[in-house]
Formats: sequence, structure tokens, C-alpha cells
Amino acid sequence: MTARRQLIIMRHAKAGELPAGPDFERTLRPRGRRDAAAAGRWLAGRGLVPDLVLCSGASRARQTWRCVSEELDGHPEVVFDDRLYGAGAGDLAGILAEADPGARTVMYVGHNPAAADLAGVLLGRAVELPTSAIAVLGLPGPWRGLAGARAELVASWRPREAGS
Repeated sequence: MTARRQLIIMRHAKAGELPAGPDFERTLRPRGRRDAAAAGRWLAGRGLVPDLVLCSGASRARQTWRCVSEELDGHPEVVFDDRLYGAGAGDLAGILAEADPGARTVMYVGHNPAAADLAGVLLGRAVELPTSAIAVLGLPGPWRGLAGARAELVASWRPREAGS
């Protein structure tokens, strides 16, 4: 398969608990900030800078993107979308299908189980995405055809690989 598009799927970094507070407002732990920055360095080191970032509006996802972006060259368009917070894999595929057709590389920063489930559906096998993990998928066609696409795993990263 010759990939025409790349989808970078990233699960948000490690967040703390928020007793009696809404889950949407949970923030990153110090480890989460370190792991997200390490993920950004890994992406930058491979020249994987997205054209478009679709990020959940949840605090921990927004903070993850901020830590990642501080390590990247370039200024991708960033869309914070609250629909991504509670989305399942099918919902996520539908939202990604709305991406600008001119975007060659799109990055999703969000939550499990949607992140791992979408990667699994596209790859045709189960995928494990712990916090801060990244899966880079190569896709043969346009974003609007994402739901029926078969992807290949181009690269992957986990925080433990960086010594976290």
C-alpha cells in the first residue's frame, strides 16, 4: 500500500483524579506533562508534524496537545472539538472524515477506548494505547473514506520507550 495520508492517533497523557469534579476538567499530572513533551520530541525527530490537529476539548487532551506542540516546528491548524470527548470509534471516524481534504497528515488527540478502537478497526487487529501513546497510520485514500479504509502501521511510540 502506498499511503497518501497519515493519521496520528494519540491518547491523552496521564491525568490526575478530580474527586467531586467533572471528568472533563481533569488535568495532567507532572508525569503526563513529561510524557507528552517526550511524545512531541519523538514526532519532531521523525518529521511528523500534522497539517491539522483534532483535539478533544477535555482539559487533559488540550494540555497534552500544548505539551506536544511546544516540541514541534510548524503551526498546524488546531480544532478543539467537544464531540471527541465521548465519541466512540465510529463517531471518531465520522469526525475525521470531515477533515480538510488537503490535509495530508491529521492528528487526533483524545481518549480511549475510541483511540485504540479506531486504530484497531483501521489496522484489522487489536491495538493497545496506554496514556501518551501514539500510533501513526498510513492510509491509501481520502479522509471521507476513512470508515472503510485499511491502514498500515507506519510507526508507534509509548512513554516507557522514552524512559518514563
